[in-house]
Amino acid sequence: MSTLKLAKDELIRRFDLQPHPEGGFFRETYRSTATMTREGSEATRAVSTAIYYLLCDGAHSAWHRIKSDEVWHFYAGEPLLVHVLDAAGKHVTHRLGNPLTHPGTVFQAVVAAGLWFAAECEDPATFALVGCTVAPGFEFSEFELADIDALQSAYPAQAEFIGRLGPADRPV
Repeated sequence: MSTLKLAKDELIRRFDLQPHPEGGFFRETYRSTATMTREGSEATRAVSTAIYYLLCDGAHSAWHRIKSDEVWHFYAGEPLLVHVLDAAGKHVTHRLGNPLTHPGTVFQAVVAAGLWFAAECEDPATFALVGCTVAPGFEFSEFELADIDALQSAYPAQAEFIGRLGPADRPV
């Protein structure tokens, strides 16, 4: 068994990671006991939440968006690409990694609330363990997995790229 597979399997076991609906594995590690109410809503929510998130085995995080800012933190493995589509349709890629061993990477990147984003390992044969901190806190009720056809229509210049990072159960 390869060292890469052993490391990935050990991370899943040690941190009790579970399959995530957008791809990869995750586990919530923090949910603030402090709560708040989002403007225009009566529902209360945690002020902040955090997860471990592992991408491996060629999986990717499919296009999605949430209603809160999300800070991505690199922990282990190889570089991870976080792709973001801004409101004007511009594609920006944050390259997360350890800048001491992977020049051109950063330890942290922010995806602003409401923007479409997806993530993938720079090398699909590797893995990346990252963390995501969301404020106001993450709620699945505010998670929206992209309708790829609609997203491609909204961003025609990025259509081929968007299709490549659609949900895993969708034909490319």
